[in-house]
Amino acid sequence: MNELTVSSLGFPRIGENREWKKTLEAFWAGQISEDTFIREMTEIRLGALRRQKEKGVELIPVGDFTFYDHMLDLAAMFGQVPERYGYAGGKVSLATYFAMARGNSAAPACEMTKWFNTNYHYIVPEIGAFVPALAENRPLELYLEAKRELGIDGKPVLIGPCTFVKLSKGYDPANYAAIVERFLPLYGQMLAELQQAGARWVQLDEPLLVATLSDGEMKLLTHAYEYLANTAPGLSIMLQTYFDAVERYEEVSKLPVAGIGLDFVHGGKANLENLQRHGFPHDKVLGVGIIDGRNIWRANLSAKLQLLQAIAAIVPFKRQIIQPSCSLLHVPISLRKEANMDGGLRNALSFAEEKLDELQVLAAAIRNGADTVAASLRASAEALNKLAHSPARNQLAKDAPKARNVPNHRGTPYEVRQKLQRQKWSLPLLPTTTIGSFPQTPEVRKARNLWRKGEWSKEQYDQFIREQIKEWIALQEEIGLDVLVHGEFERTDMVEYFGEKLAGFAFTQNGWVQSYGSRCVKPPIIYGDVKFAAPMTVAESAYAQQLTAKPVKGMLTGPVTILNWSFVRDDLPRKEVAWQIALALRNEIKALEDAGIEMIQVDEPALREGLPLKRADWDQYLAWAGEAFRVTTSSVKETTQIHTHMCYGEFHDIIEAISSLDADVISIETSRSHGELISSFAANTYDKGIGLGVYDIHSPRVPDKEEMVHMIERALSVLPSHKLWINPDCGLKTRGKTETVAALNIMVQAATEVRARLQK
Repeated sequence: MNELTVSSLGFPRIGENREWKKTLEAFWAGQISEDTFIREMTEIRLGALRRQKEKGVELIPVGDFTFYDHMLDLAAMFGQVPERYGYAGGKVSLATYFAMARGNSAAPACEMTKWFNTNYHYIVPEIGAFVPALAENRPLELYLEAKRELGIDGKPVLIGPCTFVKLSKGYDPANYAAIVERFLPLYGQMLAELQQAGARWVQLDEPLLVATLSDGEMKLLTHAYEYLANTAPGLSIMLQTYFDAVERYEEVSKLPVAGIGLDFVHGGKANLENLQRHGFPHDKVLGVGIIDGRNIWRANLSAKLQLLQAIAAIVPFKRQIIQPSCSLLHVPISLRKEANMDGGLRNALSFAEEKLDELQVLAAAIRNGADTVAASLRASAEALNKLAHSPARNQLAKDAPKARNVPNHRGTPYEVRQKLQRQKWSLPLLPTTTIGSFPQTPEVRKARNLWRKGEWSKEQYDQFIREQIKEWIALQEEIGLDVLVHGEFERTDMVEYFGEKLAGFAFTQNGWVQSYGSRCVKPPIIYGDVKFAAPMTVAESAYAQQLTAKPVKGMLTGPVTILNWSFVRDDLPRKEVAWQIALALRNEIKALEDAGIEMIQVDEPALREGLPLKRADWDQYLAWAGEAFRVTTSSVKETTQIHTHMCYGEFHDIIEAISSLDADVISIETSRSHGELISSFAANTYDKGIGLGVYDIHSPRVPDKEEMVHMIERALSVLPSHKLWINPDCGLKTRGKTETVAALNIMVQAATEVRARLQK
């Protein structure tokens, strides 16, 4: 019998019915007490552990559960609380913890950005004035809780010191090594206390290892793990990587840890080649990330079994731990509630619980022989084969050469377009606008639900949407905005809405995943060829334009964002799927322009997050992503103004690629980064219109006018006034009506004040 261990790297936090989200929002709204909040969160956490135990996971992760975000948890544990929150040391209170995440009346929230190249957002720790100290050993508390309540001898999970500091801010990058040194004793203390409590394994996630590392960074990482190995010599450290292949395999394999986890799904070819070329240390366990933790397709278990056999030729099964490729945070929990989905498609899917089942099939095949699970192996192959031959796939292949001849550049240079557009629109200096969506109030959600359940007719629902549009057009005019939007009241989600109207998409009933904080989304599934069917946004935009003499922007989600925020078919290169989406959206833009909508915003908030983790691969991605955007937008008239929007992320290193999109105006978040992005425009020339978000819409806090004036003036120090637009940093869908109107009034007042100053 071949022995091996089945493990997991993390499990979805939100609960099968989003109990986690509901508990959070009830607490924030003051509907439940702190004691009730803690009690309910504890039950949700234990429920996730029970599920993994029931699924046969032998090495169960503990500590991956959080009240908001795992990086924020570490910052709080180490007392890294910015001074603006009035923190005086010791254990961080829930009020302070959530103030860091969401802001409060006295201070803005910490920055939020994407977790590597996923659609999960983390809170960026600020390494500040407080000397790091272990305010609480949360991994220890959760380890003891799992042991006491469920009899689970779990595997505490936390982000490793090098990745934690690298993804933080507030320090000079030249001092990176010195900052890591500050935190090593705290990590050492945590590990020593875990060892004393009887823990056998601890998982330290260092996804930084799949990125391009300098010699200095590798030397620092070696020193860090030598230090940690000495602080708790009886505790086995699993050094976990994911999302791609390890960059410096030979050096990483020599680190003084008990195990190394590698991703054999994303970057699997390179990781396998490294094993075959360089071998694997005989004194270490290999964590084999064999089941895709980021996508929802069923695994071809026979192929996975062959891969495990190939790995076993180098690392015997008794030194293998088989596991998902990364935390299952990125996929929905269970297929149980997807009874209404087409059976052929449903059978080809695998969510978190099903992925744990797949691991058990592989383990049984290895332990007892493939014949014992032949039916399961055959079922996975048949389900995938049926999908591959679905009529929804491969229809566009014959049209691909013709489609490639579609123009992908606008015929007139930006400098010429800018002059023509300025004459056409006659907008004031520092024009004000919003990013697109307005509050999705309980009334809006109720109306949509009534319509979806058939209790309202389509005519009733459309009339309700028109009433919302009319109300908010009037409000925008009253506030004094210069360019208006219809508000997107008909849209549940900026990707789902378009997927519902394009061929090639499918949708789940309960396929929720966490995006940030309590914000959960149901990513569409791109399972077939994407095609335009009929206009998707024209009716609402055209109606809004009839209500005002001011320009109303048409609002679309861009091809790369639709791609990156969906679960994407894995039988085609991603760039081919992006091209299909771009051609479909090109038809929608023509329909908008034909209807008289000549300001059109094509949002690409996910452009940055799709960047490969290795810089050597960036140029190729940015080339096809930029081409997809230009295919979408290049057919318009020279006087039609194309806007785009991008969300939280580091943009300074792709300014040139952003410019190559050739959008007339781009809006980028600056509020949560406290205006730091503005410095990028001091160092990099940007020759097109730009809107720098002047306040944070992810916080309920309404900033004062002076803050916004300061942000505008800071932008004007590096950008010419005739190119600058004023807007919030993102859509206002998640905010309340009162705070939205208040914040926009202040924003317009701030723009008016600065405008008057400039025109003196």
